[in-house]
Amino acid sequence: MSIPIAAESVAFVYPDGTRALDGIDLHVAEGERVAIVGQNGSGKSTLVRQLNGLLRPTEGRVLVDGRDAAQLHVAQLAARVGLAFQNPDRQIFAGRVRAEVAFGPRNLGRSGDAVDRAVDEALDAVGLSGTADANPYDLGYSRRKLLAIASILAMQTPVVILDEPTTGQDARGVARVRAIIERLSTEGRTVITISHDMRFVAETARRVVVMREGRILLDGTPGEVFGEANWPALASTYLEPTLPARVGARLGLDGTATEAALVEALQARRG
Repeated sequence: MSIPIAAESVAFVYPDGTRALDGIDLHVAEGERVAIVGQNGSGKSTLVRQLNGLLRPTEGRVLVDGRDAAQLHVAQLAARVGLAFQNPDRQIFAGRVRAEVAFGPRNLGRSGDAVDRAVDEALDAVGLSGTADANPYDLGYSRRKLLAIASILAMQTPVVILDEPTTGQDARGVARVRAIIERLSTEGRTVITISHDMRFVAETARRVVVMREGRILLDGTPGEVFGEANWPALASTYLEPTLPARVGARLGLDGTATEAALVEALQARRG
């Protein structure tokens, strides 16, 4: 299995002297679904911005498809790694929804029917097909968030990074984001998600990376990371295990980060 994304001993220091990343080693395989979690200021967003060239490591290196990202232009990285920002208003700039979503694929050299298909599919995926001619800022925050995701989906990059994709979403919006991640995974694409919603993380990710103070604290499956043995580590970064994990621990069960895992464990116990 190829490794499309790798961070090797990556450190990053902001101009004011803040050391946001401190010796990050992270390898993400093709088709993986990874969630990066941690308290505000733990380095999550700084890390993912290293992966598409918006920020460059102060120390160490980032590899994209085995190539040193420092040797690649941002445009080259954008064709491989798509990033939907946490704040959609820092990403949206066009006067029409359709133009916003079309910008990415056009900037990658696509044209005509290929762009139209990509835009239509992306808008349909996020439930915004009926807003193609609207001004993005006539949409509410939650739908602008979905529009930013659609803009990345239309680029059809092998790696998709979603920074807090469920912020501002109701239950239907969260379900839609979950379905998008499932579809991307089915297509074999690599998905990296930043989220403060531990239930969403446990139900969508296959691997969870916990960060604290610019370093990786834990790295494992949701069942492992949210297991009782790691609760003190989670607490140190102001995270809590999921409710099924807590219930499972009280019942002497392990690896029950999701409701489905808890039900399966209970059924197995009953024989």
